[in-house]
Amino acid sequence: MADNHGHDHSHAVVTEANAKKLSFALALTSTFLIIEVIAGFMTQSLALLSDAAHMFTDAAALAIALVAIKIGKLPADNKRTFGYQRFEILAALFNAMMLFAVAIYILYEAYQRFSTPPEIQSMGMMIVAVIGLIINLISMRILFSSSQDSLNVKGAYLEVLSDALGSVGVIIGAVLIYFTGWMWVDTLIAVLIGFWVLPRTLVLLKQSINILLEGVPEEIDIESLRNDLLALKGVEGIHQLKVWAVTSKNIHLTVHVYAPQADRNALYTAAWEMLSHEHGITEMTLQIEDDECAAQSHGHKHSDEEEHAHQH
Repeated sequence: MADNHGHDHSHAVVTEANAKKLSFALALTSTFLIIEVIAGFMTQSLALLSDAAHMFTDAAALAIALVAIKIGKLPADNKRTFGYQRFEILAALFNAMMLFAVAIYILYEAYQRFSTPPEIQSMGMMIVAVIGLIINLISMRILFSSSQDSLNVKGAYLEVLSDALGSVGVIIGAVLIYFTGWMWVDTLIAVLIGFWVLPRTLVLLKQSINILLEGVPEEIDIESLRNDLLALKGVEGIHQLKVWAVTSKNIHLTVHVYAPQADRNALYTAAWEMLSHEHGITEMTLQIEDDECAAQSHGHKHSDEEEHAHQH
């Protein structure tokens, strides 16, 4: 009971810290978005307006991630026993889809510009892009540590990172255009950014869908976990092993353990210590059985499921 309370308190502290980071990054991004739109019209720079559209997706991603955290903090009830934690993954999925749409838009816009490159005021473009890069770097620094622990924050971080690359591309393009007059450089850089963003977007999309389908989390080696359970003192067999994640770091496990000669309390403690410390399982249900007939019956009944888990 104390362990669960400690885990919940720790999760709440991390969630609150993520919310503060996202709020600060959202304020910075939204402020610069307004500046960039105004500057785009004043300099008649399509490049800046395009970057502003990308910055808008950043702001939207940060806002969605923030809302996801607020909703995720709502308590569980009789209809949603896990509460609203899974909303984090829905937000990450939506962010990935937005990133994908923006990357496709960048490539389409680049295709259009190859035939009719716009006239670009390179100096004004470069000044605003430098300010944008500084804003993005600050936001990235704020979000980086939390992006390692939350798919929701990771989605927002990737948005900001892709826009930082966009700012670097705009700066490089502005310098080259200023000295050479090659308007097509801007288009080439846009294409490179698009191809950089797409693979990372697909990774985030794959991770989000895997969690929504309750697949085994990527960081879990199911075969190693199975062997570690079988190696525990007194364990003669296991079945009904299932591992899934509610959120990116909230991993659950259920398993039936056949251990007729084992001290149940000692085995439960050993299994809990091993699963939590070596495999990062945060929630688990262990059913220890000593009825060989029941265990064999379960084993035959669920052999297909075990084989599926093994292959997975």
